[in-house]
Amino acid sequence: MDLRLNDKVAIVAGSSRGIGKAIASGLATEGCRVTLCARDAGGLEQAASELRRTGAKLLAVAADVTKPEDIARLVEETVRAFGRIDILINNAGGARTAGPFLDTPDGAWQAAVDLNVMVAVRLSRLVVPEMRKVGGGVIINISSVWGREAGGTATYNAVKAAEISLAKSLARELAPLNIRVNSVAPGSILFPGGSWDRRMQADPEGITAFMKREIPSGRFGKPEEVADVVVFLCSERASWVTGACLNVDGGQSRSNI
Repeated sequence: MDLRLNDKVAIVAGSSRGIGKAIASGLATEGCRVTLCARDAGGLEQAASELRRTGAKLLAVAADVTKPEDIARLVEETVRAFGRIDILINNAGGARTAGPFLDTPDGAWQAAVDLNVMVAVRLSRLVVPEMRKVGGGVIINISSVWGREAGGTATYNAVKAAEISLAKSLARELAPLNIRVNSVAPGSILFPGGSWDRRMQADPEGITAFMKREIPSGRFGKPEEVADVVVFLCSERASWVTGACLNVDGGQSRSNI
């Protein structure tokens, strides 16, 4: 199937490893020119070097996307390098606190909102004018099944639900501009250095039991399995899909909606 993505320009936030890196690789394989972005300059350059060896056309921008000035620089450097923006993947996120609600201070809540919701807000606000110049585009928020139903900490649940709601609202507002907005809700995804990898190393028996109990498919997901769905949603083959949230979870989630 021809996804008609050749020479499209994509920004993938949080793309030095895991799901973001897999999405960047998938888009590049389809012919996109891709801007990688992460705070860790060393990890970012390693990821960029790996992808360039496959022939990918890449720009790597080291940036802390919780800082508005870094977000502005990311967009400006992408336009300077490639001349346009067609696709935005809001993949930066997570919750850096694992404590119970009563032990979670305001600062942790604010940090979670800034890293997840406000990054998506600010990046989307800056790329929409660029997408209008080229007649449309695609924005995808990488959320979580725990943004659709209970799971994880209260902070993580709240910000991931907000990302899904933001995508829905933007989808309705931006549809007249030919800009589609969707969200993707991965289940538990295993990759080196990720949160499930760390948990597996710390408690292999407990995490194996969790996997068998909670994931009907009997294993953790792979970043590439999320990336394949995202790349399809970026393509014209998904031209009538906007405002949707797609689970990619091996049957892990329980919600009917």
